Amino acid sequence: MSEKRKRVYVALLDGATEGLAGKGLYDFVLKRCPKATSKKIVRASLLALTDPHVKDPNILNTIYALAIKHRMDEVGSGIDPDDGENPAEKTPVLRKLKKKAESSAYAALQAHPT
Repeated sequence: MSEKRKRVYVALLDGATEGLAGKGLYDFVLKRCPKATSKKIVRASLLALTDPHVKDPNILNTIYALAIKHRMDEVGSGIDPDDGENPAEKTPVLRKLKKKAESSAYAALQAHPT
């Protein structure tokens, strides 16, 4: 584990152990690691969730909630409401799958008209 990620990880565990949650925990981590991004905090959260030494269910739930919230914030911020298309659908693989699903649906409608 890199030193930067370890600092974020330790700050995250320290804050959760002190009883911080949500925005308070996030602010605590940013205070200890000012250059930490939301993405780095989410990754450190995932490390904590997979660490066999972290066994306290309250700490795990707190870290899990923080990771989910900030991951969803990242996903939500990438959507342009004027675009009308999910950014994930812009990747070549997902575009291909979407096109295949649409053509399959069209073929099914042609084979079984109502």
